[in-house]
Amino acid sequence: MKIALLCRNPDLYSHQRLVEAAKEKGHDIRIINHMRCYINITSTKPAIHYEGETLDGFDAVIPRIGASATFFGTAVLRQFEVMGVYPVNESVAISRSRDKLRSLQLLARKGVGLPPTVFAHRTGEPGDILDMLGGAPVIIKLLEGTQGVGVVMGETKTGAESIIQAFGGLHANILVQQFVAEANNEDIRCLVVGERVVAAMMRKGKEGDFRSNLHQGGSAKPIKITPKERSTAVSAAKVMGLNVCGVDLLRSNEGPVVMEVNSSPGLEGVEKATGIDVASKIIEFVENNARPNRTKTKGRG
Repeated sequence: MKIALLCRNPDLYSHQRLVEAAKEKGHDIRIINHMRCYINITSTKPAIHYEGETLDGFDAVIPRIGASATFFGTAVLRQFEVMGVYPVNESVAISRSRDKLRSLQLLARKGVGLPPTVFAHRTGEPGDILDMLGGAPVIIKLLEGTQGVGVVMGETKTGAESIIQAFGGLHANILVQQFVAEANNEDIRCLVVGERVVAAMMRKGKEGDFRSNLHQGGSAKPIKITPKERSTAVSAAKVMGLNVCGVDLLRSNEGPVVMEVNSSPGLEGVEKATGIDVASKIIEFVENNARPNRTKTKGRG
């Protein structure tokens, strides 16, 4: 099988592991920097050009598109789809999951557990927002933030109101969420591959930090999740239309709630914490599902 791996940094652990796993199973895998591709948009013979050649003959494409490159990266991926190449995650699904507001609205519509959340742009009534969430403490997030950047805790009513007003002064889109104190600054990252949770780890923020992101100095350990947590993670992936993703959960008093669905989850933390070969499971999924012109979302937004 000939596989394209779309990524900008071939030296990242996740990308090296995917290449290793594919080669171990006898596949021809090529790393392609999607930001250096250019697309020939034509109804007769659509094509992608890269480093002076036309890309063709691929059976599947594994997109590893960073958040800052979502627009152009999904355009390149969409061109692969137009050419009939099987995408592990489709362009529509990636775009859907990258829009934090849209993803929360879709999850809420399908009844997936979420922390109470308010979306705002610029408001002169921060107190009303806090009242809707039952008061402080709250978590205030920039809509465009990633890896824990742009996430602030408002521990008191006065402090939270000041942060909301400050973000409003920057004309920023924000999400304000009820703080799940019972989670004890821990979250669960579930790796979903093909409607199965193949690995799960508990992440805990460093001392004094409520954020559990490993990029922010958090730690991780393997964990056995409950059937409800497993079904919540799988449901969240299905709602987004993602075949491979990381689903971040919190354990609340009302049950598991979804914080985020990541379409390009890192493999280093979960593989080292659990000892599970997630990369090989992704390649096995490709082997079992790659067919020409086979998509799930059918272009639906």
